[in-house]
Amino acid sequence: MTTLHGRTAIVSGSGRGIGREIALTLASRGAAVVVNDLDAEPARETVAAIEAAGGRAVAHVGSVVEEGFAEGFVAAATDTFGGLDIVVNNAGYTWDSVIQKMGDEQFDAILDVHLKAPFRILRAAQPVISAAVKAERAAGSSRVTRKVVNISSIAGTAGNTGQVNYSAAKAGIIGVTKTLAKEWGRYDVTVNCVAFGLIRTRLTEAPAGGGSTIDVDGRELAVGVNPELLAQLERGIPLGRAGTPAEAAGAVAMFCSPDSDYVSGQTLVCGGGFE
Repeated sequence: MTTLHGRTAIVSGSGRGIGREIALTLASRGAAVVVNDLDAEPARETVAAIEAAGGRAVAHVGSVVEEGFAEGFVAAATDTFGGLDIVVNNAGYTWDSVIQKMGDEQFDAILDVHLKAPFRILRAAQPVISAAVKAERAAGSSRVTRKVVNISSIAGTAGNTGQVNYSAAKAGIIGVTKTLAKEWGRYDVTVNCVAFGLIRTRLTEAPAGGGSTIDVDGRELAVGVNPELLAQLERGIPLGRAGTPAEAAGAVAMFCSPDSDYVSGQTLVCGGGFE
């Protein structure tokens, strides 16, 4: 399948988990991919996997919340592959607490990574996309439909206990999606959103004894769901199980495909029937 041949994609947070699978899937369909992660090793491992399969990729390491990151991320696509056709805003993590125990830093950090960073990336992409469209139309080229896929969550569509920061950010990215679908339709850009339900990643799976953490900007944050609670959550999903990163990536790939060229401003729940 080479439906994305000649296209260039940037995928934030694509060194691990769902983001890695998104990058691999888009590359397998012919896209050149700019892979991003906080850490160099997972980003380079994803690039190596794409290249080993005959695809094209480059790593752009760094935090999506850093000043200037967005411009550099977009430039990595244009400088390396000559253009930008697909933007996937995937990077993120969770930092949970009930509202009375949540400080401003905790609230702001999650909004920064899940809402402000995508806003900055899309703002940086606009002049590149606009210039490309103008050049294509001046040359009489055939229509090119570019794609934006933002990542939300069922926490953003329905809320979730202990995640007022994450839920607010993921609800906000749906608003960004709907607004840019209206603003960027004139550029032949579709802007859609995938809201994930329970997907098995390092952020949801914890060792039986607990104690799993990740380091984000010097903060050691607890991750993972207690195995008993995870099993209980799975029983509440109509399909009876959590999704896999590959299945999550498939939902994103649908919005990147030419098959969705007349679909824009939509939020697709990828949750096994649970909403």
